[in-house]
Amino acid sequence: MASRSFSKVRKICDFGSLLVGQLTRATKLIEHGSAPLPFVESTSFKTASCWRQYHDGRPRGPLWRGKKLIGKEALFVILGLKRFKDDEDKLHKFIKSHVLRLLKMDMIAVLTELERQEQVSLALKMFKVMQKQDWYKPDTFLYKDLIIALARSKKMDEVSQLWESMRKENLFPDCQTYTEVIRGFLNYGSPADAMNIYEDMKNSPDPPDELPFRILLKGLLPHPLLRNKVKQDFEEIFPDSNIYDPPQEIFGAR
Repeated sequence: MASRSFSKVRKICDFGSLLVGQLTRATKLIEHGSAPLPFVESTSFKTASCWRQYHDGRPRGPLWRGKKLIGKEALFVILGLKRFKDDEDKLHKFIKSHVLRLLKMDMIAVLTELERQEQVSLALKMFKVMQKQDWYKPDTFLYKDLIIALARSKKMDEVSQLWESMRKENLFPDCQTYTEVIRGFLNYGSPADAMNIYEDMKNSPDPPDELPFRILLKGLLPHPLLRNKVKQDFEEIFPDSNIYDPPQEIFGAR
């Protein structure tokens, strides 16, 4: 092993000496006005490059960058939460012994990763743990990501509870959150809840967007009275926009 390592080091030194010599010679020729000689390809370089034609065990770029964003303790907590998610007693003990020890940024990283993996029930538990911490302050974006993840997973009962908690903290979501929640309630078969979110959107300090209106207008086709109300509001807020009205047969009128 020692002799092999020595031979590798010697080849690297030989290649470096050859490269420096050629660059020095080319510089002198340029200074004297002569054309530089073409660079001669060295067999030593080919030999050196062949040493790394194998996987050295280190993570590649994107994977390595992703792992660096999450600490070891946070990764351990994520694995533990997923392991004990079907056992409430063990899950409670794990949260008490490991989750509560995490720092603020590690807790946020755990919450974000659980949302990305669509472990929404665990993400909701993690969010409730964060709300009890001394450093917690109401944040719209924490609510937004969790509400959207729950809505896309069709956990609309949890969405309603989280929505009430957000409104008690005097927070208003953005247009994307309204859109996803309204779409979620319509797909869930709860047009009344979708209209409640719509009324809450009209009271938002931010100006509304067309997309939630258009999703409501499409989803409320079986409910013409509710649809006409949304249509009137849409025409008042967006007078230059057009609305497609389907044939009357869709509404049940013959």
